[in-house]
Amino acid sequence: MTNQRTPSLPQKILAEGLGTALLLAAVVGSGIMGEHLAEGNLAVALLANSLATAGALIALITTFGGVSGAHFNPLVTLSEAYGGAMQWSDVPAYILAQAVGAFAGVAVANLMFQQPAFFISTHEYSGMAKLLSEFVATFGLLAVILGTARSRPEKIPTVVGLYIFTAIWFTSSSSFANPAMTLARMTSDTFTGIRPADVPGFIAAQVLGAAAAVLLFGRRKGV
Repeated sequence: MTNQRTPSLPQKILAEGLGTALLLAAVVGSGIMGEHLAEGNLAVALLANSLATAGALIALITTFGGVSGAHFNPLVTLSEAYGGAMQWSDVPAYILAQAVGAFAGVAVANLMFQQPAFFISTHEYSGMAKLLSEFVATFGLLAVILGTARSRPEKIPTVVGLYIFTAIWFTSSSSFANPAMTLARMTSDTFTGIRPADVPGFIAAQVLGAAAAVLLFGRRKGV
């Protein structure tokens, strides 16, 4: 048998940062490319963006899951710590890596399409319908992760990718469901951007949605 060493905290942090960066590069980059190729057809642009996002999630969770758990989302990290699957002392480093990775990914996507590395979004996402959508999207994401972890943990990459693909279409907010992603996307005035004024409400709705899912599904033990 081959002995596999447990990843060190620096390795986990690198995986979280790199994985989150690649995810944001895929989300923002595919949004720019989709909008450009769709020539005004927003449905086509959204289809391109949702397919790329789902595909990136499946690939990245599969790639980095064995190293860091492939959270790429502060709310997933907090739910893991609450459930006893990771140490609370590791949480700040995970969240910092996710935030830095998210902004780095947005910068790379912007630069790949000859845009400034960071430029503030003017895309409006306001109103109770959008906030309700973020609550529902995040509740569903955490519910899918927690529920699948109990029954078929090996299916998490596929299930998460499929859920996010679907949620992008059935929510009016297009399912950000991730505070780090939400903050970073305000620095790209492109198809997937969000204006800074709408970010606090989105993050509050995401936190409430995640908390509701964790309370409903209970504490998760083990990875």
